Amino acid sequence: MQNLEELIKELSPDLKEEVRDFVESLVKTSTRKKNRKLKMTWAGGLREYRDKFTSLELQKKALEWWGD
Repeated sequence: MQNLEELIKELSPDLKEEVRDFVESLVKTSTRKKNRKLKMTWAGGLREYRDKFTSLELQKKALEWWGD
């Protein structure tokens, strides 16, 4: 099996440019994902339903609400 560099060498100049653009977009995307931190703004959002539903029922309700 050929490595990536060998495969790219076989491409036409136009396709090489497409590969370059694609790889650059992947790098940008992976960099953005590394810099993102999980926000906990949703924490406690279902607290008012704690006494009315079990955790499993809350999961099902949340899925229903997201589907609306």
